[in-house]
Amino acid sequence: MNRKNLRRVLLFFISFFIIGFSITGCKQKSNKLTESVKRGTIYISIDESFKPVMEEQIRVFEQSFPEAHIIAKYKTEADCFKDFYLDSLNKMIIVTRGLRDKEDAYFLDLLSYRPKWDNIANDAIALIVNSKSDDTIFTLERLKNQLSGKINRNQKVVFDGLNATSTVRFAMDSILKGEKFDTTVVQAVKNSQDVINYIAKTENAIGFVGISWIGNSEDTAQISMLKKVKIAYVSCTVCDGEPFVKPMQASILTRRYPLVRGLYYILKENYNGLGTGFINFLNQERGQLIFKRAYLGTRMQFGIRKVKINLKLSKANDKMY
Repeated sequence: MNRKNLRRVLLFFISFFIIGFSITGCKQKSNKLTESVKRGTIYISIDESFKPVMEEQIRVFEQSFPEAHIIAKYKTEADCFKDFYLDSLNKMIIVTRGLRDKEDAYFLDLLSYRPKWDNIANDAIALIVNSKSDDTIFTLERLKNQLSGKINRNQKVVFDGLNATSTVRFAMDSILKGEKFDTTVVQAVKNSQDVINYIAKTENAIGFVGISWIGNSEDTAQISMLKKVKIAYVSCTVCDGEPFVKPMQASILTRRYPLVRGLYYILKENYNGLGTGFINFLNQERGQLIFKRAYLGTRMQFGIRKVKINLKLSKANDKMY
């Protein structure tokens, strides 16, 4: 190739990249101009175990801001992270952990800024049994032995999947602590609703579900479901006498109920867009009240005051069981 042709080729590629960057920059500027904390459309992925409470959050947010549209997909936690990594349209995920150091460094290198993330509430994993079952008292040691197949092998233990779900990961990290599931004892179903349906039909079984699926006393569907299943008690390992407690808000906030995990947002947004607006809503009074109504532990002060007022009553109730 002679110099003249080489020069033409170089000029072509330089022009191509300049035009490409200009178009990209225009699109980004256009998105920022048409999007605000109260207006626009974003795509997010949410851990399926929080579907009931997050559907309510999105419904109220969109009613409050009619020009805001949040398109949510409910998936396993691992699939939420895949979306965050691989889907350019995905702005945010809501999961049970924040970014690890390596993940934070990866996105800093990729995006030239760090995604925002923080805790927005605290969730409990509830143990549920059939309404006809009298087996409603559990210790962490018993759960560990059952999940590993050492005891009660005739009693099925049901999860929302054996791989990739946050509930399974929590059980592995916080209950089994290095031991493995006995897959002849542990039953995998498709999602949290299927866990509840399985327990409602099976007298000799235990199910693990997020509390927002079963704890909302204002949800008629959940009230109806509580006629078919019961929430079990788990021993408090940090209390005097190790009483057995249910996943109530007081026991979640004080960690007296042992199966507690955080709820986190992770947001790819370095400007004040709709993702920031939705996070602000979740962190402020209306969003926190929705978490409170779904039995999650809130971050706002009104949740803490409620715990202090009822703490003595809660201790008295625990001694009854």
